[in-house]
Amino acid sequence: MRLFRRRRSEADTEAAPPDPRTPWPEQQVPSDAAAAAAAFWEGWYDLLPEVSAALGEGEPHRVEHDLCVLVESLHPRLHFSLERGRTAIYALVVSGQEDPELRPYTDAWKAAGPPDDAIWEYHDSVPPVPDPTEVTVNLGEHRISLADVRVVAQVDDGVVDVAVHHPAFADLDEDSRTTMTFLPLDATLGERLAAERLRRVETAEAAPEGTIDLLEFRELVRGLTEQPDESVGASG
Repeated sequence: MRLFRRRRSEADTEAAPPDPRTPWPEQQVPSDAAAAAAAFWEGWYDLLPEVSAALGEGEPHRVEHDLCVLVESLHPRLHFSLERGRTAIYALVVSGQEDPELRPYTDAWKAAGPPDDAIWEYHDSVPPVPDPTEVTVNLGEHRISLADVRVVAQVDDGVVDVAVHHPAFADLDEDSRTTMTFLPLDATLGERLAAERLRRVETAEAAPEGTIDLLEFRELVRGLTEQPDESVGASG
């Protein structure tokens, strides 16, 4: 369960909203990724007692501002989330959303960080959920089960073209359909594998033929290195 993601808003500070005519100040990008990563972890250890207390009391918003500042000190374009861990209790995810310019910073962050333990695990990209078919997404008034997602995938030279369908698409607006096209793929594959292997992604409002579920789709994509020419269905 994602607790929050980074993007500071005006509500995060007590200062008055800036004049809209005033350019947003440019945030400094550290020139030394390794030094920035070391400074991040020093700040993380200092903040960790407050983070643990806030999470334990179910009030993660108490530390959101401080964590935003800490992540921005590593690189202002990075995102973060605090989530339930897969093997630990909590997970800290710091992601560059697969932007190659940010990869040196997330690589340095991961390399300088502590090993996972029973309380915390650390990820430098958004990981897949253990079983996406057990996930239900609340989207406005809609509760959408990912167990009902079906995809048609075609592999071409190690990358995948995919069409995504859900019976609820007919009831969603365009933005919501787009969200529910990409969200199941990221939940199934994780951010990094999705970026590496997915090429064209389409929304199938009508149910196509020859579909597979998300777990079958994960197995297909993860097996590409062994079976690069495998294909299932057609993306048209």
